[in-house]
Amino acid sequence: MIISALRARPRAALRVSRLARSLALGLAALSLPLAASTPASATVHSPAYAARSAQDPVSDAKRLATPNLAGANDWSCRPSAQHPRPLILVHGTIADGSVWAKTAPQYKKAGHCVFSLDYGKGGGVLGLFLGGTAPIANSAKQLRVFVDGVLAATGASQVDIVGHSQGGMMPRQYMKFEGGTPKVHTLVGLGPSNHGSQSPVVAGLLKDQPWLAALLNLLGTTVSDLTCPACGEQTAGSAFLTKLNEGGDTLPGVSYTVIATRYDLGITPYNGQYLRGPEVSNILLQDICPWNLATHATLDEDPLALRLALNALDPEHAVKPVC
Repeated sequence: MIISALRARPRAALRVSRLARSLALGLAALSLPLAASTPASATVHSPAYAARSAQDPVSDAKRLATPNLAGANDWSCRPSAQHPRPLILVHGTIADGSVWAKTAPQYKKAGHCVFSLDYGKGGGVLGLFLGGTAPIANSAKQLRVFVDGVLAATGASQVDIVGHSQGGMMPRQYMKFEGGTPKVHTLVGLGPSNHGSQSPVVAGLLKDQPWLAALLNLLGTTVSDLTCPACGEQTAGSAFLTKLNEGGDTLPGVSYTVIATRYDLGITPYNGQYLRGPEVSNILLQDICPWNLATHATLDEDPLALRLALNALDPEHAVKPVC
């Protein structure tokens, strides 16, 4: 099962190999139940971390930064006149910032100061090695720390955000409940879970990302509310999403773009990803290129989605997409 899944998807092998290094070091020493607490060595990703003193916001942000991601997290980068806001890339559920390995250099090449964080690691074995699993409200606090550090480092007053899946929705929690609205100019969501999934999120991810099924089989574990609180919170009608969307999907002063694919199995139905309100552009890839076959798992690196995201970030210099 593992071998066939990895052959089916080269990027899966890369993801699993990265995780395997951590697993080899960690699992041998762990005899923890799935609901065990995160060890002290991982407290930089814990909810408590977000409440730390912000006397040195840049140092705090650097602790959350995705390590060794080409094209990202150059803390000496200063935004240009054409791209005056730093760009923050926000990964999705059961993932980390390495998902931007192909596209972070492309955003940088387009002239953006690019930053990426790893957020949402929590309790249990699954949460020790994979991000985007902790309660979303806690992850939004980590995003607050990261944004404040990026702004302090670059001297900018606002950021732009491109997020995949949970990463396209969680910034709305940050803006609404963590004081982030005036600090965000543009939010681009790639397959964002704005109104949740009618089917269980994990079931959709397992269909769409065979590498994940292989990894869970390797771990001998399953995903539950203990190992992935964020998964349950992204189910349509959850208490979390009800509170987030209460009073309207959008906030004044922020530009929103949602990029969806008809072949999304992770967040269903795909049109439930759309936002309603002013300053919103909802785009279906197949309306532009009918034969585009991007899935939920590949939206973060799909060339058409990348072009549309770049256009949303810089509409004055938009380039017509090529199928």
